[in-house]
Amino acid sequence: MAVQDVAQIVMRDMTGADIAAVADLCFEQQWPHREEDLQTLLSIGSGLVAEIDGRIVGTIMAWRFGETFATLGVVIVAVAHQGRGLGRQLASAMIERLGERTVLLNATEEGRPLYSRLGFAEIDTICQHQALAPGQTLVPLRAGERVRPMGAADAEALAALYNSATGMDRRILLETVLAEGSTVVLCHEHEQKGFAVLRRFGRGWVIGPVVAPDVTGAKALIAHWLGMQSGSFCRIDVPEASGLGTWLEDIGMPQVDRVTRMARGAAPVPGEAAKVFALAAQALG
Repeated sequence: MAVQDVAQIVMRDMTGADIAAVADLCFEQQWPHREEDLQTLLSIGSGLVAEIDGRIVGTIMAWRFGETFATLGVVIVAVAHQGRGLGRQLASAMIERLGERTVLLNATEEGRPLYSRLGFAEIDTICQHQALAPGQTLVPLRAGERVRPMGAADAEALAALYNSATGMDRRILLETVLAEGSTVVLCHEHEQKGFAVLRRFGRGWVIGPVVAPDVTGAKALIAHWLGMQSGSFCRIDVPEASGLGTWLEDIGMPQVDRVTRMARGAAPVPGEAAKVFALAAQALG
């Protein structure tokens, strides 16, 4: 079969009408994204598709977090068109649109060489854990601490925690996941110290983002949702440096995959009040 002439590739903005085709590409890659997940991702970001003869054969999405940072995700090239530089064309086009922002992404093993050539440097590893949620896992709270449902008055405090923990302006993302999911808050003497969101995603439920002052607080938040979803399929994506990996394995949430977090430009500098212990999604960081 002749190699496809690159002149026949049409690159354009992704629209809501493209989501079914994007979901088909995800299915081909054995990614779990539902059409609803992709619609949400597009609603808070932007995307490009590559077409050949009117058929979508490549995708990329991006999310801007203020004027300084952005993330890339849902970078897919149809199997029949891989190895022809289409992924590089999509990534380069989107990076150009993002201007001077630092761009972050989570790269698969297959994609990592491409991003290295585009100027991305490795900064972390993200570990994907998933399984049917185990039974109640008890994590003792410390004196003065409690985990409670989020209230309307918590929104500003949680946004400040998330922004500080990521070193980025994540308000729009947080508003979206809070509206889609259920959230619990870790408090100490009535002061918000962390939170964890549970929402539908892929094959079942995802726990994330999880923001906490330390690993003990993170475990308490995660254990709450695992206990509530006992027997349901749950996923959680945690930084390798979080200290949660062994604990998750021990309670029945095995690691099934890992990706490399990479940055093109100066990486964000998190604050000291709280840390991110689980991602909102691999694409979003």
